[in-house]
Amino acid sequence: MKKRSDFKIAFKLLFLVKPLLFFMLLAVILGIAGHLIASFITIMGGYAIAALLQFPVFISVTTALLLAGFFAGIRGFFRYGEQLCNHYIAFKLLTLIREQVFKALRRLCPAKLEGKDKGNLISLITADVELLEVFYAHTISPVLIALGYSLFICFFISSIHFSLGLLTVMAHLFIGVLIPLWVASSTKNEGRAYRTAAGQLSAYVLESLRGLSETIQYHNSAERLKEMDRQGALLSSQEKRMKQLSGRTLSVSSLLILISDFAMLLLASQLYLSGTIGFDGLLIAFLALSSSFGPVISLANLGSGLQNTFAAGNRILDLLEEAPETNEIAGQPAVSFSEVKIEAASFSYYTDTAILNSVDLELPPNKVIGITGKSGSGKSTLLRLLMRFWEVDSGSVKISNTNINTINTSNLRDLEGFMTQETHLFQETIANNLRIAKQDATPSEIEAACKKASIHDFILSLPQGYQTPVGELGETLSGGERQRLGLARIFLHDAPLFLLDEPTSNLDSLNEAIILQSLKKEGAGKTIVLVSHRQSTLKIAETIFSMENGRMS
Repeated sequence: MKKRSDFKIAFKLLFLVKPLLFFMLLAVILGIAGHLIASFITIMGGYAIAALLQFPVFISVTTALLLAGFFAGIRGFFRYGEQLCNHYIAFKLLTLIREQVFKALRRLCPAKLEGKDKGNLISLITADVELLEVFYAHTISPVLIALGYSLFICFFISSIHFSLGLLTVMAHLFIGVLIPLWVASSTKNEGRAYRTAAGQLSAYVLESLRGLSETIQYHNSAERLKEMDRQGALLSSQEKRMKQLSGRTLSVSSLLILISDFAMLLLASQLYLSGTIGFDGLLIAFLALSSSFGPVISLANLGSGLQNTFAAGNRILDLLEEAPETNEIAGQPAVSFSEVKIEAASFSYYTDTAILNSVDLELPPNKVIGITGKSGSGKSTLLRLLMRFWEVDSGSVKISNTNINTINTSNLRDLEGFMTQETHLFQETIANNLRIAKQDATPSEIEAACKKASIHDFILSLPQGYQTPVGELGETLSGGERQRLGLARIFLHDAPLFLLDEPTSNLDSLNEAIILQSLKKEGAGKTIVLVSHRQSTLKIAETIFSMENGRMS
């Protein structure tokens, strides 16, 4: 996680308000006006009291009371308008941020997401994004409102006497600026630690749910629960510390308000007794100051809560600013498929250990090419490089004599159909899971693909046929059934280059034979790269290569 200052985080988050600047300015104007109206309800009451006691004031009792009543009547409309604008901005921006987060995930996938905790990502997408609502709805405009309102009140009290205005400035600076800065610096690390702990707990819970069967089978429930309790207790203790600091902040702020009011009363009384100001000046200065702390007290209370929000914002900015392993390519001429050439390709992940070492491989059109080798020899990595999930460190990967680093990403995906060892199914119907491969596929096209994958008859035996939900991660289906649906996706996608990573590993010998026969028959006119440990699977290959220690033979 990058360490950014709170100012830098706030600036980057603030920049996102640009499309909604009009509503932000409207919220600030309504907020300043609303708080001034609320203060002048009290101030008009003070003028009414002064007039009633027959002190010389510029306004009558009746007029002062009528104005106070008018201000009380319209105060709610300004407050409602301010909150409406702030929350419109907040929730509109949260929508935009979620879109950017999912675009970032799409951009980083799959290379940069393989090592990330999925539970932590879920926490970021949900809880962290929601926390930004505090910044957009309860921070940006309140800060500007407090600034504008405080300036007006300070000038107003200064018009009674300069020293009274100076006291007002000092009181507002202490409560609205110094206290929030002190709290922010005190809780800076606490907020980041809390969001990190929340993400870790979310990841651990998700992992525990997915491994529930193994946990029960091996009697590991007590240990998992103990660790969950430990992480929950750690999160609770961090939250408790933040709440305690928030309580202390409120206490200090309230104490400073009382001290400020008392100081104003003493100073104004001294000026009144010396004849410098009248009784109306004493009364109005005191009432104006005592009713002016609403906007700044909200700033004082922001300090501890904002650290949690800034920590969430920092995590989101980390994701948005993370550079992908490979960039999307667009604007290049379309390439049609003829052949694949891999020349002197070397590659390693994030260590110095080479996974591929000067690999040369030619995949001629309309052939079935088999690749075998021990686990970890680089077979799956080779397919991922062909998909350009990663780029080779040296050498080149070419399709139709064009380096894939210069082929439009969408064009490359159209040319290749990739089936991984584990078929991922979404919590959707069978038909919708298959349409991922071709969104506009007709029912007849889907059925044809499933027949090729030897899964059509099984689907028809289900209560809802192709409209049967598969459950989360396809939990209602067996491993072999999920794998055949993965093959059906490949047939439906119908790319000229098939990249199949252990396509029959979960199939029995009968279904394997059917699938291989279908691949041989339907693969006419296609180039098929078949990675497998099974010799029976590789029987349909016209040429077989062996990989060992990152080299091809």
